[in-house]
Amino acid sequence: MQPLNILFIEPFYGGSHKAFADGLAYYSQHNFTLFSLPARYWKWRMRGAALEVTRAIPKPQKFDLVCAASMLSLADLKALWGAACPPLIAYYHENQLNYPLSAGETRDFHYGFTDITTGLAADSLIFNSHYHRNTFFDELPGFLRHMPDTKPLWVVDALLPKSTVLYPGIEAPPAPETADSAKADSRAGSQSSQGPLILWNHRWEHDKNPESFFNVLFSLSERGFRFRVALAGEQFKRYPAVFDQAKQRLADKIEHFGYLKSRTEYIHLLQRADIVVSTAYQENFGLSIAEAAAAGCSPLLPKRLAYPEIIPQEYHPFCLYNNDTELEKRLGELLSGRCSPPAGLPEAMQKYSWQTLIGRYDVLFSELAARS
Repeated sequence: MQPLNILFIEPFYGGSHKAFADGLAYYSQHNFTLFSLPARYWKWRMRGAALEVTRAIPKPQKFDLVCAASMLSLADLKALWGAACPPLIAYYHENQLNYPLSAGETRDFHYGFTDITTGLAADSLIFNSHYHRNTFFDELPGFLRHMPDTKPLWVVDALLPKSTVLYPGIEAPPAPETADSAKADSRAGSQSSQGPLILWNHRWEHDKNPESFFNVLFSLSERGFRFRVALAGEQFKRYPAVFDQAKQRLADKIEHFGYLKSRTEYIHLLQRADIVVSTAYQENFGLSIAEAAAAGCSPLLPKRLAYPEIIPQEYHPFCLYNNDTELEKRLGELLSGRCSPPAGLPEAMQKYSWQTLIGRYDVLFSELAARS
């Protein structure tokens, strides 16, 4: 395979976006140049990032391909670069057609339309799960019918044939036996008296629904269950008030509170944790869950979004729950030892490692360059 020179553009370089960009560049056989902007002001990134890209990279013709996260307007970029623009790939971590709104917020259709024009400008669209691709195209006709006239329903047929699904790779933590050893050491210490360690490793934002998570923990605590809590995940200046409420109400149970910038410390936390929980309203893949499960954490996840796709079918009865009442029941059973985690899940999650997935990306990049 002849190595290509690929420019990767990440306008929101943080969290799972950063992990994906870094992993792709590191593991690919192709030569990557990364252009990024800080993970803030997402609305301004969608409107203005193309201007920063063209200022920083005025001669894009030296690249064989450009791959960009969809928070960048590829239509603007293509227009600004003109004839010098290489073939374009849009990678959709999320989309603004149906992203959950916070309380009191109304949908601004301009951002969803930017997702659409980005897809039209791109030569290839990559979605991070089949769930995400399906929901995007299910939502698209209704979204287009909101337009006042000349409703461009032809867009669906224009985008669908050039779309595909490639899961984002994970930096798979150490092998399960190593993780088991770390957990055994943890149990030999504080767990015997304080209970298993429950992990939250998602963004501290409304779409991850932290209120349900903490309400379940508050109830279990009041019922006398022993457990510890580690609250990791990326946070910003403003985050849901329930985190500070939990810091007070669960003060004697919280073992960690805040984002871990060190990858080494984060992996160590995954290895020590026993249970990882999601209560999300929005999740198109679930990088944090995949990594935690690969490290040996027992996941409890809502039976919705991308989770039924990402978790192997045979583990659904244990890992997936239907509502908050069922989550509390299942979590209580785990904490009290009335049920045991299923064997083999850490090994099964290794299929999402970069070493397993990168070949599919490299082939797609080479095929697209050959067609251009």
